[in-house]
Amino acid sequence: MEITVSKLDLLKELTATQGVVERKTTIPILSNFLFEAAGDKLSITATDLDLSLRTACAAKVKKEGSCTIPARKLYDYVKLLPDGDISIKQLENHWVQIRSGRSNTKMVGMARANFPALPVFPTSGVVKLPASVLRMMIAKTIFAISNEESRYTLNGALLVLKPESITMVATDGHRLAHIETGAAKFDVSGELKVLVPKKAMAEINALLSGSDVEHVEFGRDESTLFFRIGSRLLTSRQLTGQFPNYEAVLPKDNNKFVVLRSEDLAAAIQRVAQFADERSGAIRMRLDKGEVKVSSSSTETGESEDSIETSYNGEMVTIGFNSSYLLDFLKATPGGEVRLEFKDAQSAGQMRPEEGDDFKYRYVVMPMRI
Repeated sequence: MEITVSKLDLLKELTATQGVVERKTTIPILSNFLFEAAGDKLSITATDLDLSLRTACAAKVKKEGSCTIPARKLYDYVKLLPDGDISIKQLENHWVQIRSGRSNTKMVGMARANFPALPVFPTSGVVKLPASVLRMMIAKTIFAISNEESRYTLNGALLVLKPESITMVATDGHRLAHIETGAAKFDVSGELKVLVPKKAMAEINALLSGSDVEHVEFGRDESTLFFRIGSRLLTSRQLTGQFPNYEAVLPKDNNKFVVLRSEDLAAAIQRVAQFADERSGAIRMRLDKGEVKVSSSSTETGESEDSIETSYNGEMVTIGFNSSYLLDFLKATPGGEVRLEFKDAQSAGQMRPEEGDDFKYRYVVMPMRI
């Protein structure tokens, strides 16, 4: 293999793959990029076996072929090269020569045959998802996904596609984020449900933030999810297992509600949370006539209370919450007003933006005993 490629083009694609490359791996080949040169382009692949990203950039191909190169080392090195053309040439024993201007470097690669075979994009059943909708849904649910390895089916979000709507749900057992929109039509029969792992969602989000594509092509086979974002293809192992019956968790009769400015509530919670118990992060929220009181106390740090004026006129209710759970939601709904809905101190609270656009977004948080 022998090619010439622009530093800026190459660096752009190497940057896009950094989230996928396996850092600490017991399988050395997974720390490498697979480079494949053919026609007038260089294809670059990175994988950690659960997730893979295939991307490409324009290149002058003198000699077609393929090789593998240590990913992190190549990325760090290319960043330091001056702008201009870089020539990459495969030498004997899997060594690779990289030249740019007056710089000449040889890196130790590995045999191409060791690189894992990757799944192929399906030819049928591909659905176009609006990129802006997908990105917004990820931002409003990803923080509610469980990080506990043992809770395997909660390590991702449930994506539900129907001909008239798209829904995304995430939960860690203590809180649940649910968003649905009917702003698009989908070419699916009945209902399509898949569990998308958290790492895949984070990568889709990163790829979309650096791209102006309008649609993401989504496909799947028995074990793999495929997301084609422009010229880049992200594949992810599907999570298997039964996602909890989230509809049973959504509160039905939370009849006490208050509407507050998102910024006011976030500021009050942040101040009060400084004095919450460090382990639980628990704060108290009290709805009373004309105000909402947010308070916390701990024997180590002291106590704090903040009050926000409201037009609430119902009966008093006091309920405890993990402050960071509330702040996660308020971060995902910056600006505008939020509506907090309660039943009593023992029942889950529900929060949602007061102005619903084309989508329904709600966030359910289990109460804490304090």
